[in-house]
Amino acid sequence: MKPVKVGLLGLGTVGTGVVRIVEGHQEDLRSQVGSPIVIEKVLVQNKDKARSISIDASKLTEDVADIIYNPDIDVVVEVMGGIEHTKQHILEALSRGKHVVTANKDLMALHGQEILAKAAENRCDVFYEASVAGGIPIIRTLIEGFSSDRITKIMGIVNGTTNYILTKMSQEGASYLDVLKEAQQLGYAEADPTSDVEGLDAARKMTILARLGFRAEFALEDVSVQGISGVSKEDILYAKRLGYEVKLLGIAERSDDQIAVSVQPTMVKQSHPIASVNGVFNAVYVHGEAVGETMFYGAGAGELPTATSIVADLVAVVKNLKIGVNGLQDVASYKETKLKTDEQISSKYFLLLHVDDKAGVLARITQVFAEYEVSLESVLQQPNPHNPEAEIIVITHDANKAAMNKVLQAFDSLEVIRKVKSIYRVEG
Repeated sequence: MKPVKVGLLGLGTVGTGVVRIVEGHQEDLRSQVGSPIVIEKVLVQNKDKARSISIDASKLTEDVADIIYNPDIDVVVEVMGGIEHTKQHILEALSRGKHVVTANKDLMALHGQEILAKAAENRCDVFYEASVAGGIPIIRTLIEGFSSDRITKIMGIVNGTTNYILTKMSQEGASYLDVLKEAQQLGYAEADPTSDVEGLDAARKMTILARLGFRAEFALEDVSVQGISGVSKEDILYAKRLGYEVKLLGIAERSDDQIAVSVQPTMVKQSHPIASVNGVFNAVYVHGEAVGETMFYGAGAGELPTATSIVADLVAVVKNLKIGVNGLQDVASYKETKLKTDEQISSKYFLLLHVDDKAGVLARITQVFAEYEVSLESVLQQPNPHNPEAEIIVITHDANKAAMNKVLQAFDSLEVIRKVKSIYRVEG
């Protein structure tokens, strides 16, 4: 049995996990694909660096050409990250007939269509399961498991760093900055955490999921993004009192073929399964017209969970190779992208208002909501000994985003409102 030879671009945390699984699971892999899978060459920055795994020094290279232009290598596995240079390496590999497995969410969110087009042109596979939600097989599920259904909503916790921060704030009453510092010390957050905490990482993943779930093309700028840096421990406390948890959710929803994609801190009813997803774990909720509600939960990052998804993609490539159907899985976007306007985006909202503590304030506030046809589910005044102003909490019924924007604009000029302290979407 001729072995299938793999070139690995990168030997960091995830690349190390790929080597561990491929070399440690040879019997299982051979039983699935009918031949050995061999790591032939590994691109590294420094061949002499000490590593946590034992690997034959002759397999290491500092020159990507040793992999891209190697005629013996069948599949290129990319786990080195980066965008522009990495894209060129992958396009060159595809042009030479090599199949590609990647964990690169940034690359696939920004240049996925170009890469998939090049793959189709050369009858090659490009699989990227590990680019979203680590070890959760959500991409294959959207492509294959929902192939007979029509997806109407994808909602998920797709960033473990922010979920860890919000979980610690909820469970321990800690402040955002204190938990962020702890997350950095533990290695859950980068020294520059902007991509995670401002929602950019989640937005890239939602671009990929929306593209696959709705079969329409989305750019990153089509995603409305708000991070968690403005979430206070008071917000979390009020949410818990009212039966909610605050989560950074990616939400992609479709109605009448019009779609909205967003990432934002959201108050989730504690009875909803996604509210109990804590720590660095991820979860993706998918609603289909036929199947109804489904949810997929698991480790969203880490050496072996992510490597498991990569090796599963590698197995899929080799199976296709054996029967000669590489490059035939059509995941191209074929539907027109119709984005919802603010008038068509609807949800419940939570507002925390700091107002003058005097008679008639509540009547003036409710009058503004009525003027813009936003109906209210509940209105509460919460005593706060640390705040000399009155604090009013409002939860609306479903209201469109345009109407809520008008309410907020009206509040800016309403002298009895000192500050709109917080506003969050409400789910569940």
